[in-house]
Amino acid sequence: MTILDRIKELSKSRDKTVKEVAIELGLGENYLYSLKNKIPNGQTLQKLADYFHVSVDYLLGRDETEPENQTVDLAELANKPKDFDWDSVLSVGGKPIPEEDKEIIRRLFAHKLSDWF
Repeated sequence: MTILDRIKELSKSRDKTVKEVAIELGLGENYLYSLKNKIPNGQTLQKLADYFHVSVDYLLGRDETEPENQTVDLAELANKPKDFDWDSVLSVGGKPIPEEDKEIIRRLFAHKLSDWF
């Protein structure tokens, strides 16, 4: 399985096209398709791994462990600084959460739920 094959699978799991992922990462529209025959530089590999929440080894085929969904503590997330990159840990249907929805989450979970009970 090539890096491109893994990117295709990961993109599909987020309901995105490979082209959409490339654009979101600031790469050329067709750059990821070129990975069928080559390996990207370390910086691009890390950018892809961070985007998909997988290891570089997974992208390279060295680690066959399937990526797991990460558990997100909304109370912890709500108390992060305003400039925190929410899109790296939380999405809706694989798409970024709108700013107004992030603000609602911040307000709902600004205090730990255990404080309410």
